[in-house]
Amino acid sequence: MRLESVVPSIPAELVAALDHSCGIRTDTDLLFFGSSIDIIKKLPLGTVTLSDLEKFTELVAEKASVPGHRGDEILAGTGRISEKHPQATCGVKELDELVGGFGDPRVFEISGAKGSGKTALVLQIVIQCLLANADSCALWIDTSGDFSAEKTAQLVRHFDVALSGKVLERLQVSLGFNIEAVHDVLEALRISLLSSRTVEPTVQWIVIDSITPLLLPSLSAVSSQGHAMMATFMRRLRELARTFGLTIMVINGTSAAAPFNQSSAFASTIRKPALGPSFTFMTDCTLWLSKTEDMPDSEGSFSVHVAEVFRSRATISKTWCTFQIRHGVLSSTT
Repeated sequence: MRLESVVPSIPAELVAALDHSCGIRTDTDLLFFGSSIDIIKKLPLGTVTLSDLEKFTELVAEKASVPGHRGDEILAGTGRISEKHPQATCGVKELDELVGGFGDPRVFEISGAKGSGKTALVLQIVIQCLLANADSCALWIDTSGDFSAEKTAQLVRHFDVALSGKVLERLQVSLGFNIEAVHDVLEALRISLLSSRTVEPTVQWIVIDSITPLLLPSLSAVSSQGHAMMATFMRRLRELARTFGLTIMVINGTSAAAPFNQSSAFASTIRKPALGPSFTFMTDCTLWLSKTEDMPDSEGSFSVHVAEVFRSRATISKTWCTFQIRHGVLSSTT
């Protein structure tokens, strides 16, 4: 949570001074910086008293904490949101059934090695959703500058040439090369959704491609600050999903798993999702993709892939299905 969002509960002048003098921009920065005395020493003289700083720090901690909810209330609320949320499909029936569909207000982690089909899957989900729901938009946060407008346009034309232009208008792409930039994008979206009183298309899907370079540099085996930053960021995504009924998909990289990944149903899986073992518990579903082989045929060639659920709140873990990709388009292998 950015401290700017707490203004005016905290004076804007103090927020600016914390940023300029201490590099404190978020609740995580403030709560893990050190003691209030350490912060006072770095601030310009007379900025804030020690007692007021401690009071503001307690306020930030209170706002950053997760409120308690009864299980039956959460279940009832999820049901109400699900009824209003647009239906979403990836176009592969077996894969939709594997995760219980992609349309509920949940946070999905899509992980796998390079070439496993992560971006192709997420892009096809977004396009299918935009084609099926004319009053919806999608926000794609590109953290590496690799988003291809040309490939996206080709995929849209493959599904519906007539509507390709209108669909692309409802796919918003934002660049965010660091965690602060992405926080800014999400805060702008939150304010927009809160203040929206029009009948214009609204954002229903968010993609972060990829989340790995945003969080991995801050993670350390000797400090908990990076993990706290990751937990804060993921909590914000879950709050956005549940408050506004959004489906959020984060693409994650991989790291080595020795001797093999015990979350997988296959002993041949020697990679695992990046960002540590706790990250998978910060999402609602972890979907692992892998490429098995390339197959030639009369039309050229296609690749065969496996999608496996490592963990899910809605469906059974360690279940899997196969699918194929031909010219960037996913389809069933049967």
